[in-house]
Amino acid sequence: MSTSVNTQPSPDELAALNQSLEDQAPQKILETALEQYGSRVILACSFGAEDVALVDMMLRINPRSVFFYLDTDFLFPETHAVRDRIITHYQLADDQIIHMKSALSPTEQATQHGEALWLRDPDRCCQLRKIEPLTRILSQYAAWITGIRRDQSPTRAQAGLVEWDTKFGLVKFNPLASWSWEQVWEYIRTHNVPYNELHDQHFPSIGCTHCTAPVMPGDDPRSGRWKSSTKTECGLHR
Repeated sequence: MSTSVNTQPSPDELAALNQSLEDQAPQKILETALEQYGSRVILACSFGAEDVALVDMMLRINPRSVFFYLDTDFLFPETHAVRDRIITHYQLADDQIIHMKSALSPTEQATQHGEALWLRDPDRCCQLRKIEPLTRILSQYAAWITGIRRDQSPTRAQAGLVEWDTKFGLVKFNPLASWSWEQVWEYIRTHNVPYNELHDQHFPSIGCTHCTAPVMPGDDPRSGRWKSSTKTECGLHR
C-alpha cells in the first residue's frame, strides 16, 4: 500500500467524469478507477450482495485486486462464512484481503464506554468499531470503491458514480450507483458469485448482529438496520 497526499479533483473534472461514465457498465467504471489509481485504489467489502458482485468484477479485470473489510467483532457467522468461501473460490492471496478492526476490543469498549453501547449510543459504537478503522485504512489510499446504490435509501439517492469524499479526503467510486437490486442478483446468479446466506432469510442489508434484523418483502431494504432507533447510516457514507 502506498501513502500519498490526495489531490481533490475540481467539480468540473468530477462532473465530466460522471457524465462520461453515466451510461457505462459497472465494469467500465471499475476499469476507469483501476486505470487512474492503480494500487492507490481499494474496494470496501462488507460481504453483502453488492460488494461480492464488485469483488467478482474487479478480480475479472485484475486478478491481483485488493479489498478490505471491517470486522466489528459483531459480524454474523454467515458473514465470516462467505468471506471464507470467497477466499477459496477466487484463490485469494493473504495480501489481497485486508482485515481491519477497531482499536478497542469489545471488552475494552465495554470497560471504557459501558455495556451494550450499540443500544445507548449507536452512533458512538459505529464510530469506534467502523469509522476509526475505516479512517486508518483509507488514509493509505487515493481512492476507494463502494457498493452504494441510489435506490438503497433516500440518503443515497444522489450518489454519483464518482465523488469527492469530503469526510475521508479521497475520491470515491460507486460503480453500482445506477443499478437495481434485481440487477445485482442477476449478476450474482449469472456468474455464480458466493453470497451471504442471510440474504435468503430476508436480510437485504447486513451489518452487526446487534443492529440488524430481517426485512419483510415490500419494506424498505434498510429498515432492518438499527430497527429500534432513528439511525439509518453507520457514518461510512455521509
